[in-house]
Amino acid sequence: MSSTVTFDGAPPPGTINLGVGQPSADLLPVELMRKASEAFYRKATPIELNYGVTAGDERFLHSLAGYLSTGYRAPVNAESLFVTGGNSQALDLVSSIFAKPCDTVFVEEPSYFLAFQIFRDRGLNIVGIPIDDQGIRIDCLEEELRKHKPAFLYTVPSYHNPGGQCLSEERRRRILELSRQHDFLIVADEVYQLLSYYESPPPAFGTYCNSGPVLSLGSFSKILAPGLRLGWIQTSENLRQLLLSNGFINSGGSINHYTSHIVRHAIDDGLLTAHVSLLKNAYRSRVEAMETALLEHFGDIAQWNRPDGGYFFWLSLARSTDTAAIKELANEHQTGFQPGAVFSSCGELNSFLRLSFAHYSEEEITEGVARLRPLFG
Repeated sequence: MSSTVTFDGAPPPGTINLGVGQPSADLLPVELMRKASEAFYRKATPIELNYGVTAGDERFLHSLAGYLSTGYRAPVNAESLFVTGGNSQALDLVSSIFAKPCDTVFVEEPSYFLAFQIFRDRGLNIVGIPIDDQGIRIDCLEEELRKHKPAFLYTVPSYHNPGGQCLSEERRRRILELSRQHDFLIVADEVYQLLSYYESPPPAFGTYCNSGPVLSLGSFSKILAPGLRLGWIQTSENLRQLLLSNGFINSGGSINHYTSHIVRHAIDDGLLTAHVSLLKNAYRSRVEAMETALLEHFGDIAQWNRPDGGYFFWLSLARSTDTAAIKELANEHQTGFQPGAVFSSCGELNSFLRLSFAHYSEEEITEGVARLRPLFG
C-alpha cells in the first residue's frame, strides 16, 4: 500500500478528514486582513510596490522583532531576521545554500513528511534520529554523529509535527553544544512555538542564534493565514549574510515585500496579537474535544499524549496495525487521518497515525473520531 502524501485541500462536503493540518475557514481572518490592507494603502507610496530590500522591509522587520520579543519572552533584533515565502520555501533555500548534493542531513524520526521531499529534491541523504516524549534522543544523536558528518539537523522542537511533544530545554542546550563540537547547523522549524494552549514551551531556538549555528524558521501560516506565503528566518549575522549573498535573493529583492507591508500593519495595530489569542482559545477547546473523543473511542486500543500546543495528536496502535491500508478504507467512510509511515524517513511507523484538531469544530472532531473507530476493529 502506497504511503505517498500530497497536500490536502478542503475535504469534500460531509467528509471529516482529521488528516488535514490547516486552519478551518472560520479561523482565517478576512476582516483582519481587510483592515490591515486599508491601513497600508492609506499611506502607501509607489516605492512600496517595488522590489524591496533583500532581507525584508526594515519597518516590517522591526515590527516582527517586537512581536517575537514578546512571544519568545526574550529580545529579538531586527537585524537577525530575514523574510521568506513561508517555511517550505525557507527549507528549500536553506537546503540549497547550506548543503550540497550527497550531503547528509539529520531529521527526527518521525518528522514533518513534506520536508523529506524538499531534502531529496536537493540530493540530500536523510538519516532519522528517534525521539521520545522529551524530543530527539541525545544518545541516538551522539551515536549517529560518530558515523556521519551532517550538514544540518532539521528539528521541529515545539509541539512537534507529528508527535506533539516539546524538546526539553536541557536537550536544546545539549544539541547546541553538539552542533558546535561537530560543526553542523540546527535548522529549527518553529512554526508552532507561539501556539501554546497551557504551559509555555521551552525557549525558541531563535533565542540561541548568538550561541550556536542556528537557523530558526517561522511562518505566518499557522498564526495568521497560509495563503499569505510569508515567513522568516532568524539567525546570526554571518549566516544571514550567506542568505543575502544567494543569487536567487540578489536577483529579485525581498521575497514577499508586498505582503509584509500588510502584515506589518496587522502587528502594529494589535490585530495579530488579538487573533493569536483567539486561535489559542479555539484550539484549546478543540484539543480537549479530541482528547475526550479519543478516550471514549480509542482508549482501549491506542496510546497518546495530549499536546499542549500546535495542531496534532499522535496515536500508537498495536504493532500489527497497518494504518496506511486503513486510510484507504477511511475515505469510503467520509473520514480520514495521516498514516504513520509517511512521517518516517525510512518507511516505518506503520502502526502510528496523526490526527489534526485544527480544521474542524469541536462537534465535527467528536463525530470524526467516532467515524474512525470502527475501521480499527
